Amino acid sequence: MALSEKVALVTGASRGIGRAVALKLAQEGAHIAIHYNQNQEAAKHTLATLPDGAHQVFQADLADAQAVEALMAAVLSQMGRLQIVVNNAAINEWQPPLRVDYEVWNDVWQRSLDTNLVGPANVMFWAARHMAEHSGGQIVNISSRGAFRGTPKAPAYAASKAALNAMSQSLAQAFAPHNIFVYVVAPGFVETDMSASILASPRGEAIRQQSPLGRVGKPEEVAAIVAFLASGEANFATGTIVDVNGASYLRM
Repeated sequence: MALSEKVALVTGASRGIGRAVALKLAQEGAHIAIHYNQNQEAAKHTLATLPDGAHQVFQADLADAQAVEALMAAVLSQMGRLQIVVNNAAINEWQPPLRVDYEVWNDVWQRSLDTNLVGPANVMFWAARHMAEHSGGQIVNISSRGAFRGTPKAPAYAASKAALNAMSQSLAQAFAPHNIFVYVVAPGFVETDMSASILASPRGEAIRQQSPLGRVGKPEEVAAIVAFLASGEANFATGTIVDVNGASYLRM
C-alpha cells in the first residue's frame, strides 16, 4: 500500500480498534500520531508495539474544541505533515430511556454528541485546512452497525454515529475538489478489551450468532479495511460507508 513515510493521526489509539489501526498503518510504513484521552499507559503500550518509525503520543479530550485545536497544532508542529486521519475515538454509554433519570439522559446525550460527532468534526476542520494546502489526504471515520440497526439501551451512541455518517458524506463532497477523500467504516461487534466481559457472559453466544460466521469481528479485520482506504488506492470510493459486521446486519 502507498503508506510509506506518510503521517497518520489515529484518535483513540490506546487500545482496541484504534491500536489495531495504528499498528496496521505503521506496518505499512506510516508514522503514527497516537492520540489518547485518559489512559497514557495504554497509549505508551501502543507506541511500544509499533515497528520503527517517527511515532509520537498526543493527549486531548476531543469533546473540548480548544483541546482539539491544540492537538492538531501539536501534531503538525511535531510531525511536520498530516496525510491521513482516522477518527476512531468514541464513547458508548448505557442510556435505556425508561430506566435513567432526566439528568443522566441529558448528560449522556451531551457527552456522546460532543465526543462522537463534534470531536471528529473539529479534527476534520483542522486536518482539511492543512491537507488542502499540501496535496490532499485521506480521512477515515469509524462509525458503527448501531447507526443503522439501532441500540435501544444506548440511543445517543447510535444517533451520534448516524450523524457521523451523514457528516462524513457531506464533507466527502465538500473536500473532493481539494483532493481530500473521506470514508466511513462501520464495524459490528468487535472482540476488544472493552467487549471481553460481555462476550464471556451468557449474552456472548447470542452476540456471536448474530453473524452467520458464528463469531464477532477482530480489530485486525477492521484495521485492514481502514488501511486500504487510507492508502489512496480507492479514492473514487470517497463518501462510501463500508460495513464490517460479518453479515450480522445487511442494509439496502
